[in-house]
Amino acid sequence: MPLPDLPTPERLGALLHRLAAGLLERDTAARLALLGALAGEHVLLIGPPGTAKSELARRLHRAFAGASYFERLLTRFSTPEELFGPLSLKSLEDDRYERLTTGFLPTAGIAFLDEVFKANSAILNALLTLLNEREFDNGSGRQRTPLISVVGASNELPADEALQAFFDRFLLRVPVAPVGDASFEALLRLPPAQAGEAGASPLTEAERQAIGQAAQRVHLSAEAVAACTALRAWLAAQGKAVSDRRWRQWVGLMRTAAATEHRTQVDGLDLWLAPYVAGAAADEMAALAEWFEADWLHAVPQTFEWLTRAVEAFEQQLQIEQTAPPEDAAEADDAAGKLALARAIGLGEGSDAGSAMPRLTLAGLEARMRRHYSPVHIAARLTQTDELIGHTLAHHTALASEALALAERLQARLWIPPHLAERWNAAHAESLERLQALLARLQQARAGFAELPVDEALPAIAPAPVPLEEPATA
Repeated sequence: MPLPDLPTPERLGALLHRLAAGLLERDTAARLALLGALAGEHVLLIGPPGTAKSELARRLHRAFAGASYFERLLTRFSTPEELFGPLSLKSLEDDRYERLTTGFLPTAGIAFLDEVFKANSAILNALLTLLNEREFDNGSGRQRTPLISVVGASNELPADEALQAFFDRFLLRVPVAPVGDASFEALLRLPPAQAGEAGASPLTEAERQAIGQAAQRVHLSAEAVAACTALRAWLAAQGKAVSDRRWRQWVGLMRTAAATEHRTQVDGLDLWLAPYVAGAAADEMAALAEWFEADWLHAVPQTFEWLTRAVEAFEQQLQIEQTAPPEDAAEADDAAGKLALARAIGLGEGSDAGSAMPRLTLAGLEARMRRHYSPVHIAARLTQTDELIGHTLAHHTALASEALALAERLQARLWIPPHLAERWNAAHAESLERLQALLARLQQARAGFAELPVDEALPAIAPAPVPLEEPATA
């Protein structure tokens, strides 16, 4: 049973709407920021200035009741005092080196650190412990902090190897870019104030604890384990790896996603997060997204190359048999001469009742110019065509069932951005449409074989099957 204080998906959806209101093309970033915070993880926003990174962090702070907020732009000249508070003069008088942390990062619930990789080593070393352990060394003692999540921001990825440990503290790396052309007019027409204040009330501490408790009760399904194993092998083939600590944090993130959607287990669909957890640069994220959609989810438009070539082979064979001349050359020449004469004198061109017989005569002459086939020949062609039609129908049925199952699963997912769900559903729809078109062509070819001229007197010899390649295995 759900915990009493566990927020419903509808309540969290309202918070997401509030978080992203007026922030064009920031739906993914908003979802990942809130999900990361609920899981107690940190989020790095990567993009140029003026892309609403700080605004998103401020709104995230308003999603948590009672959480204090801290924000600072870091430079190489930033001092520890700017982040952790000034030294306490009273403590110095007592020979203690302590800071007054009230109102600074060690007492913040949500913090936004802009240009986070430009800080000096003194700040970065202190941040490592604070981000990972939620503790701050103050003088001779170490104090616990109420930190929920840090939202970091940077215009670019860190190039210095010394920054990699700090970079790894951000489980989620989310690219943000200026709005695209499709949203540019909407950007210009936005009202002056889009603070996102209206909407759902912020999450209470009890609700946050309920989410954490529910996440601990979520287990990994066999599908999720298989997906993670497949991804690990794929990453290894690319010469990349995810640390054990990062895998554990990622599992915790997926458990939080499942718990907040009132699911009892993590499944393979939760690996849609792969680009933002296992990727860093834009090309890595794109490759991971392609792996998930194509190799794991199979939610990309399929081309059905083997089936297309098979359909083309049947169509070509039909054309050959429809246009083949009679085996009796003399009969063909006689029919051709009579057909030419009939057309020259206008037989078959009239539209009155008296012209029906001439048209039949003309059709008969045309039929004499086509090759006839035995019933066994035609039956063999229909049998082979029916086999391929049956294969195609079975594939269509299986794909339609898979598409329906995915659509139903996506309806219950809070965190998957709608544009991703739409893309995956559209990919299946496009694949089904292509299969339907190939099926129609096959049925048309079958009808053509069934209408071939028949001669019962011909030897009952079955033709060689239409040559087809072996279908590619999945």
